[in-house]
This record gives sequence, C-alpha cells and structure tokens, in this order.
Amino acid sequence: MPADAARTDPARPPRQAGVPTPAENMATHLQESWNRWHRARALRAGHVPTIMAFTGYGSTSWVRVLSRVVIANDADFLNGRRLSKVVADGVRGWRNFVAPPMAYAEVTVTVGERTTTVRADRMGVVDAVIDVQLEPGWQTATLDVGDEESVTMDLYIADPAARVGLVSDIDDTVVVTSLPRPMLAAWNSFVIDEHARTPTPGMAVLLRRIAELEPHAPVIYLSTGAWNVAQTLSRFLGRNLYPLGALLLTTWGPTKDRWFRSGQEHKVTQLQRLAEEFPDMQWILVGDDGQHDPEIYADFAHRHPDKVKAIVIRQLTPSEALLAGGRAEGTRQSTPGIPWCYGPDGAALSEQLEKLRILPVEFVDVHPEGWREDILGDDATALGVRETSDEAAEDDALARRSVAEGS
Repeated sequence: MPADAARTDPARPPRQAGVPTPAENMATHLQESWNRWHRARALRAGHVPTIMAFTGYGSTSWVRVLSRVVIANDADFLNGRRLSKVVADGVRGWRNFVAPPMAYAEVTVTVGERTTTVRADRMGVVDAVIDVQLEPGWQTATLDVGDEESVTMDLYIADPAARVGLVSDIDDTVVVTSLPRPMLAAWNSFVIDEHARTPTPGMAVLLRRIAELEPHAPVIYLSTGAWNVAQTLSRFLGRNLYPLGALLLTTWGPTKDRWFRSGQEHKVTQLQRLAEEFPDMQWILVGDDGQHDPEIYADFAHRHPDKVKAIVIRQLTPSEALLAGGRAEGTRQSTPGIPWCYGPDGAALSEQLEKLRILPVEFVDVHPEGWREDILGDDATALGVRETSDEAAEDDALARRSVAEGS
C-alpha cells in the first residue's frame, strides 16, 4: 500500500490503549489487508465516509443503535440510503458488497436530548446501546461521521406494558432463498435482482396478525445474512407488506478464531440478549425446518420457558428441504407446555394459532360465483344444486308457517 494512502486513511485505528488489537489469524489478516487497500483506493477516487442507517429498537430507557459506515460515492446515497434512481430498475446483490467498510469509525449519535460518540467495529458496523428516555412508538436518531451530512435512522421503542413480541427468521421463512447451500447463498446474495426475490406464501399476513396482537411490542427479524444486505432486505419487507421491525444480521467474513462465522451462534446470542433486554416479554418465534431454527428455538425454550409464547415453523417443500440440506426432526415434543405450529405456509400456520387461541379467529363469508367455479370445479355445480334445494325447502317451510300463523 502506498505511503500516502496509509497517512490519508482515516479508518486505521491509532496505536493506543483501548483500540482493538490486530488480527490474530490468517483469515482476518487477509481480510483486513484487503479492506485497507480497498479503502485507500476508494479515498483516492474521492469517495467519502457514508453511514448506512438501519432500524433500531429499544425501551423507554435505552435504545440499540444499528448502522454501518462505508467509503462510498456520496452521489449514490441520500440520508444514508441508496438513491431511488440506483434501485429503480433493480439492484444486483453484488452492489451491496462493493463499498469498503470504514473500520473503527467514530459516529456521533443524537437521540432525544442526548448526544454521544460511539465507535464502529473493524467491519464498520455500529451496534451500540445508549441510555435515553423516550416515549413508546416510532422515534428517530441522527447519526454523523466527520463533516459529512447527517443521517436519520428509525427506532422502535417498545411499551413497558407490552407482553408478546415477534422474532422471525428471514431466509426460507419470509423470503424463499434456499440459503444454506453455499452456491445458492452466493447466488442470492451477490447475483439475483432484489425485485426478483420471492416472498413465502401467506407469511406476510401471518406476521402482521402476530404483530397486531401487541402493537407496541418489538418486531425483530433475526437472520444469518450479512449487514451488507440490510437495506435490500428492508426494501423487500416493505414492498411485500411485512410488519416493520429491526434486523439483526451478522458481519460478513471470518472471526479471530474461525474462517467462517457461526450463524447458529449468532441466533443463540441474539435471542439470549433479547431475553435480557425485555425480561417481561414473551416471544412468538417464527422460523423454518431447514436444519437449525427448531433446535435453536427449542434450546431457547428450555432455558427460558416463561419467555416463549409459541414456536411457529414453516415446513419447507421437499425440493426446498433438499437444497437446505435436510429437515430438523424431533423437536416438537422437546418442550412440554410450549405450543408448536408446523405448516407449509402462512395460512396453515394462522389456522393453528387460531385453534390455540393465540390469534383471534377471523371469519369472512364470501362466496362469489366465479370463486366457486374456479376452486370447486365440478363440485360447485353439485353444491349449487344442494344450496338451491335447501333454499327452496326453507322457503316452502317458511310459507307454510306463515299460512298457519295467519289462520
């Protein structure tokens, strides 16, 4: 790396106490070397530190601020989000991984009446808890890095009286991805147009119904996906009418003790953190049976049986299960007293939650003729004959009763 690049790279941490130590293995050493070269190249091209704002959450006494600092072309972003002209015709996933992270960046956060400075990690991710008094509902925070423009992020503040929250997986639960297979993971992350992603049938309605149980409770999307795709996922959730909420994702790349990050460990850690952050909250845990969600949720239920309202598992189709590497088995009976729901789509799962009296029963009696013919086929004719006969018999009985009363 050229000497001038080292001097002008603001992301290199100073060598002083309290600053993260250098990478301890080859994987992180290679990654950090690449990031330093990539940052220097972006700075020479005139790119600037840019904050990508994510949705945070909290209670009336604290907030969890989530964002990411990258070196990017300022013309491509507005208020920490990609300009609409960039995404109008679809964004290939690889664009999310182009901008280099600004390691250890100092970010000024203003929320409520408090202003404080937090530090990003070596991959530019800001994950900080700030003590502040806020009212329940949607709030905002302002983030600044250096002399660049301020960015506004959304925060959802849970009401202390709320008792039932929602935690949902993303991959193969709300969006069909077949993510566990490495090649398919790369395809979905780097190649596929974000507008071409397929929502899972009925799951948006299911999650909205769950969220409506406690309108002032947190909605959390817990995934092993990288923070690089957070804004892509947020746009997908919004376009497909999923309830808005915070994303809890992972940092792309190795750690100091392994070449690849553990998605299972990430989910276990975040669930434990939610249990500690909201000690009076019960959770409805939603996932799929592609290997790990049932085991992770069952383990959480064993450790915190009083914090699980229900476990809701979407069953993969045979082809999806094959791509995912199999199904999780034997967990349904492992948590006595905690209801489990299994179903192929949101409609089946909603029906089971209604039978458990967790969701209110919603009955709509609509029978248009076209619907009967399309859905019932030949049975529609027979059904129509029966209904006509029944109606005629009822009318005849009514007429006879009227005559009898009149006489």
